Amino acid sequence: MNKNYYAIVMAGGVGSRFWPVSTVDFPKQFHDMLGTGETLIQKTVSRLTQIVPQENILILTNERYSEITLEQLSFIKPEQIVLEPAMRNTAPCILYASMKIKKMNPNAIVVVAPSDHWIEDEVQFVANLERSFQYCEHKDSLMTIGILPTFPNTGYGYIEYDKLDVRPIKQVVQFREKPDYATARKFIQSRNFLWNAGIFVWNVNAVLKAYEMYNPAMYQLFDSGYHFYNTSDERNFISTQYPKAENISVDYAILEKANNVFVLPATFDWNDLGTWGSLHEKLEKDANNNAVINAAVVLENASDNIIRTSGKKLVVIDGISNFIIVDKDDVLLIYPKEKEQDIKKIVEKINT
Repeated sequence: MNKNYYAIVMAGGVGSRFWPVSTVDFPKQFHDMLGTGETLIQKTVSRLTQIVPQENILILTNERYSEITLEQLSFIKPEQIVLEPAMRNTAPCILYASMKIKKMNPNAIVVVAPSDHWIEDEVQFVANLERSFQYCEHKDSLMTIGILPTFPNTGYGYIEYDKLDVRPIKQVVQFREKPDYATARKFIQSRNFLWNAGIFVWNVNAVLKAYEMYNPAMYQLFDSGYHFYNTSDERNFISTQYPKAENISVDYAILEKANNVFVLPATFDWNDLGTWGSLHEKLEKDANNNAVINAAVVLENASDNIIRTSGKKLVVIDGISNFIIVDKDDVLLIYPKEKEQDIKKIVEKINT
């Protein structure tokens, strides 16, 4: 296994669209959402250890999830958990972790991967990752692995690549924001758009050079404490300086500005498990397309529902279709699947 291969696992999100199962105190990456016997973060790290040395995996998460992370990833050393003292989107935390890695190994090639996505064909995932690592080992490039779209999804960002580029790894023209349905249909019809899965690969020097060039203020903020990284003084520096960082995604901070961004169209199945509807797609279903987790059910005139309870609670449903029905502790959610993106807004109202 190549000692220069590193991974940054993004595990600080709240997953509010999976409320009430996913909460601020116990977000979705720490749940076994599909009933496989492994939580999403356990599955993600297990997948990465097929190509990245176990000791080269850093888990980026919020301070409040430190204990959960150590509990679920018992083989990870405490120093492999990189704690964010404040929530500042993806650009600051990726820069922070990248500087730590650079100090460990200036020849590092790094994959940045979400902790809560579902990938079935792990053989192809590892093959795609190996190809990306090898590309970035010799090139000053910022790479992403894009997903071939299967329908005009309005919940994902898109990556547009050069239509005339016949190489397997293609030059990115631009990143596109989450589109409306008509625009998403045009993207699909154009055949040179991919879903942005948030999986990035680069050598550590290339990404730090991009930060220095395109977001110098953030780069200087973190570089000022470079000599503290991987020492006992790191925590104190980060706790005072990290909250000063701009709240911005890595896409906005560097990728949309850089001219050396490339994309490899993935050859593996992928699901971001971002909503109850996307989870419904991955679960086994009955003849009427109902997916059931944990519950015992009696269903009449019911179709296209996802039903989940904390225990083997009996759920009786008649005349409901295309709904999310979740019973957890003192919360019962009965919500139209077509409005699932609005669950995040509901959670925000409840928490204010």
